[in-house]
Amino acid sequence: MSYRMRLLFTGLLTLAAVLIVAALPRIPQDPDYHHFADQRPFFHVPNFLNVVSNAPFVLAGGLGLIFLLRQRVSNAGAVFVNRREQWPCWVFFFRSVLIGFGSVYYHLTPDNDRLVWDRLAMTIVFMSLLASIIAERISARAGLFSLLPLLILGASSVIYWGLSEQRGIGDLRLYGLVHFYPALLILLVMLLFPLKYTRGGDIFVVFAFYALATICELLDKQIFSLGQIVSGHTIKHLFAALAIYWVLRMICKRHHLLSSTIRGWYQK
Repeated sequence: MSYRMRLLFTGLLTLAAVLIVAALPRIPQDPDYHHFADQRPFFHVPNFLNVVSNAPFVLAGGLGLIFLLRQRVSNAGAVFVNRREQWPCWVFFFRSVLIGFGSVYYHLTPDNDRLVWDRLAMTIVFMSLLASIIAERISARAGLFSLLPLLILGASSVIYWGLSEQRGIGDLRLYGLVHFYPALLILLVMLLFPLKYTRGGDIFVVFAFYALATICELLDKQIFSLGQIVSGHTIKHLFAALAIYWVLRMICKRHHLLSSTIRGWYQK
């Protein structure tokens, strides 16, 4: 399949996903979503474990920002062959930090208005990761060109949902598309376009951690019922933060494939 055909196939699949979601009926936010299993306070902090379990987001994102700053200072070329590839990563790790603060703000008093701030950070993380993969697999120019539109789309999906809830016609369809489709699109781009760096398989570990996070979120009450020690939602935060850390680990350990090949020749 030619390069243009792969791009066309990716575009058509995206268009099909948009049309399918648009054809669905409105999906309002379930009011019970905010009723988490573990609402125990501690030190006068409501929903204590769901609040403090956001610290790993701040830690993982902060470590990512420190790593990127060191890359800029040292001007290292093995991690980013094209320096422009760093920009989606800067957004990714910065917004990962904000996920922690947004989620803390939400879990102190869970409701739709506060959930907007939590979801804003999450969607921008997803979109920046997608832009980063596009920059690595297709071209740095394509990744940078797509970054701002993707960020606007992600933020717009959350703002639209929040406004629709305020008007009593809650609609999660666009947010659902922005939340879940990037994962499929990333996998598709990885299958259709060639590797530039080693450690490409680590992205599957990232998705595995996020899948575990989603499962734990869905089983919030069932997990909490097993001794009432920790809830599924608290564990979800830990798995999701681990996914962000694994992205950082992947970037730290990878090398440009050409550089790896040359290094292997010298070692023989």
